[in-house]
Amino acid sequence: MCSTSARIISGNALAQTVREDVALRVQALTQRGIRPGLTVVLVGDDPASHVYVRNKAIACEKAGIKSDVIRLEEQTSEHDLLSLISRLNSDETVDGILVQLPLPSHLDEHKVIETISPSKDVDGFHISNAGLLMTGKPLFRPCTPYGIMKMLESEQINLRGAEAVVVGASNIVGKPMAMLLLAAGATVTLCNSKTRDLAAQTRRADVLVAAVGRPNMITADMIKPGAVVIDVGINRLETGKLAGDVDFAGALGVAGAITPVPGGVGPMTIAMLLVNTLEAAERRAAQS
Repeated sequence: MCSTSARIISGNALAQTVREDVALRVQALTQRGIRPGLTVVLVGDDPASHVYVRNKAIACEKAGIKSDVIRLEEQTSEHDLLSLISRLNSDETVDGILVQLPLPSHLDEHKVIETISPSKDVDGFHISNAGLLMTGKPLFRPCTPYGIMKMLESEQINLRGAEAVVVGASNIVGKPMAMLLLAAGATVTLCNSKTRDLAAQTRRADVLVAAVGRPNMITADMIKPGAVVIDVGINRLETGKLAGDVDFAGALGVAGAITPVPGGVGPMTIAMLLVNTLEAAERRAAQS
């Protein structure tokens, strides 16, 4: 085991730089009479969702992006939600539409996401945008994987020919993460809950991305010495403390660089949402 301590990759610091760049570009657009606008739809009373939505609204406000939050009752019908999305699709002042997930169980998440216009799908979850990402021509990159790529870029991590292992195969993080790493020239292994001998896979990784939602699942003995470890997990322990998917204390002595939880990937996810909303507004400006 290495005696040195891993370099900490701060998402807070990089997110601040990204937000400052967004604010300048927003200002330039606003001077041309176009103010970027994001509308977030929040259904129900999930406490974590309320926190996320509030953080997104604050970040938008600071960057000069117009932010509207539409709060709907838990029992809102699917018909009413889809009708609202259709109205937002045709509203020219709305550049980005984000429906906060998870939704109450009686609502079909897939149908809701597919109703959002691909040109306003700033989360990058619509099947059209997923297809564009897979073919290497993304319109919107999903915010968390996009933020991770920016972090790797800022650390000057050479991905060409690198062994990258992604643990977790969700549509939101794992699959798009694998696509972006592949496009950057990495050799990618995508692991899931059925992967045999997970540790054998993770120990090969020059870049290891953990996105499973299980606290401290990746332990120090599963990490290749000197690897770059990106921890996407945000898990609340019984003590109330936040923990990532990686055993941070153990990994510090093995990894070459690692993201903390909190203050790692999380701030970059929100920063890239601002970037996607801004880029949607810039496309609207180009067409006007």
